[in-house]
Amino acid sequence: MKKLTYVKITIDILMAVTLVLLYNKRVLGGLAFHEIAGLCIGGVFLVHILLNGRWVATVTRKLFDRKLPGRTRFGYLLNLLLLACMSFIIVSGILISEVVFRDLHMGNVGWFKGTHIAVSFLTLIIVGVHVGLHWKWLMNVGRKLFRLEKGRRTAGLLVQAAALLVFLYGGWQIYSTGFLNRVEGVTQLFSSGQGMPGEGRGRPEGMPEGMRREGMPPEGAANGSGAGTAPSQAAASSEAGVAGKDGGTGGGTGAAGFEGRPARRGGEESPFREGGKGGFPGASPWNVLLTYLGILGVFVILTYYAEKLLNRRKPASSAAEV
Repeated sequence: MKKLTYVKITIDILMAVTLVLLYNKRVLGGLAFHEIAGLCIGGVFLVHILLNGRWVATVTRKLFDRKLPGRTRFGYLLNLLLLACMSFIIVSGILISEVVFRDLHMGNVGWFKGTHIAVSFLTLIIVGVHVGLHWKWLMNVGRKLFRLEKGRRTAGLLVQAAALLVFLYGGWQIYSTGFLNRVEGVTQLFSSGQGMPGEGRGRPEGMPEGMRREGMPPEGAANGSGAGTAPSQAAASSEAGVAGKDGGTGGGTGAAGFEGRPARRGGEESPFREGGKGGFPGASPWNVLLTYLGILGVFVILTYYAEKLLNRRKPASSAAEV
């Protein structure tokens, strides 16, 4: 196997692990890690594109050629969408940064925070579809790397059982985190445009239900900070939970962060998820990895088997035409 293939696989694994860790801005040192890792993953993403530059150049030249397979054209357009989303996440993250670029707040910071979160969730779906399209190649690389024989029925059954478990676990995490509601926030936020107010209490007009602006005090408390400033302890404790009950804000250059730490009386933060049962204290990197890799796995599996089903139907339809 070529050394370049090893490099590609290593980069892909590092990108996947780093990406999912960015979905909680309190892991591994908090916002400092969130913002710096977000910038780094942007650079690594560009390296990933350059390593596949020959494919990009070839498909770009033949994009409107009728002989180009539909799968290749779809993958190319999906990559363009992924590039656009990653670029938006990085730019919006810089504009709402509270550590690395803390003095660079520009425009409607509240709007950028909301879209930063929503687009981050959409990006996770796109990455899942992207990986699903290349899953067969990844499996072949894995077989060569670990010198596994192809065609063993027992191994195939184990892989299918593992895929089912990942799908069920990821599906539960999608439900428990309110993942789809947050993705839906993309349309609501962009339809509201820049008209999202930067001041005031309650949920801003145009912001999806369950999503609160960072720095907003709870009802009945004095409004001590405007958009773009660090929230007070009471305001911070009202931010989003992983359970999807309250929406959160993810200031920083990476993907959106979710704390899952509802407020106690008096503004004191609870160390558990909403409901107090089954939660974990603080932000465990392992829990974040399991949660969002599980969600990512759902879209990988759906894409892989959807493509497999389409490939099975093509020969059947061709035979029917003959």
